[in-house]
Amino acid sequence: MYELDIAQKEDEYWCLIYKESLFLGTLVSSYLEVEMEIEIGLGKLGRRGYGLDDISVIPSRRTRDADDVDITWEMADYHFELPLLASAMDAVVDVEMAIRIGRLGGLAVLNLEGLQTRYENPVPIYEEIASFSKEEATEGLQRLYREPVKEELIARRIGEIKEGGVIAAASLTPQRVEDYYRIALEAGLDIMVIQGTVISAEHVSSRTEPLNLKKFIAELPIPTIVGGCASYSTALHLMRTGAVGVLVGVGPGAACTTRGVLGIGVPQATALADAGAARVRHLTETGIYCNVIADGGMRTGGDIAKAIACGADAVMLGSPVAAAKEAPGLGYHWGMATFHPDLPRGTRVETGRRWSIDEILIGPAHENDGTLNLFGALRTSLATCGYENIRAFQRAEVMIAPAIRTEGKSMQHEQGVGMIK
Repeated sequence: MYELDIAQKEDEYWCLIYKESLFLGTLVSSYLEVEMEIEIGLGKLGRRGYGLDDISVIPSRRTRDADDVDITWEMADYHFELPLLASAMDAVVDVEMAIRIGRLGGLAVLNLEGLQTRYENPVPIYEEIASFSKEEATEGLQRLYREPVKEELIARRIGEIKEGGVIAAASLTPQRVEDYYRIALEAGLDIMVIQGTVISAEHVSSRTEPLNLKKFIAELPIPTIVGGCASYSTALHLMRTGAVGVLVGVGPGAACTTRGVLGIGVPQATALADAGAARVRHLTETGIYCNVIADGGMRTGGDIAKAIACGADAVMLGSPVAAAKEAPGLGYHWGMATFHPDLPRGTRVETGRRWSIDEILIGPAHENDGTLNLFGALRTSLATCGYENIRAFQRAEVMIAPAIRTEGKSMQHEQGVGMIK
């Protein structure tokens, strides 16, 4: 266990989190060893997992004025007014959306292997995707994504985002990152995201030389986020690579079919809590705080609040952003593996496009279903429960509450209004 130089930490909270981590870190390993397991059958035991719909946040003994609540987020040397990353999905982020979200105080991640870097003018391609019937959508996407990625478009798109005066973040898969990262760096990329359905720090292959994440990240001159993952051990190993953030979530997204196609995944509340425990362990070992980013499964402000209460520092949103009028997907959204040529693990879903990105993220809200003013709702949740900032809210008490969405809501259910539609 390494000692931190507390005197160098001007923020008193760092002292507190350090002391807590020393205590909690000693418990993590023993907890995992003695944790209650459920017998699946004579030859198999399993843990019980919980999704965000299964839990609720318990108010504390105090409340706060919402104006006194701080929901800003810091990662590496960057400060964000909103704890938000817009997902690196083609229906979610293009250059214009990256600039809009950056100006609102969030961070949008551009997919460097998507339509924006395959087509000089991707607008007609989006229009064609929106015109597909349900039956032809997947096959149509597979056909359109056969167009190769063009290196000159990688540089151009990053340059266009930088010209908009915002932080440029972009995503590459582990299989292609070594092919394209130099071009992205030369174009001025600020934050790299290495992202796949599941990423590990110990990929094994008898055919190719796997990417050495620890070596690669150490040599990269910009901060790196990696993911996804959904377990304590994988999150901890990814944190040890030197990443500034770890994406947590396997299969919870609205357009993702990984859980059905591959049969793998962890409910998001449990996955985040496990990753939060890994963050504590990593902090005690190194004195370095690694951000946990909830990726997928959040539709409302309440979902975001519960994700943070379970341990997230920020959230990555896909379908809520895809529903904006300005989103490139024209009212549709599809998963990152929907167009896989051999084994698609996503689908095209219709999101609609009634509201602006401003209304979705910061309001005002004109609906009562929780899908607008997402971060105003987060601020109100912190204030109502008495917490002053994101890290304090991570210590909030939660309850297993399967009836939280339906209790006393029979009239809403019958009339198709409110949160139940």
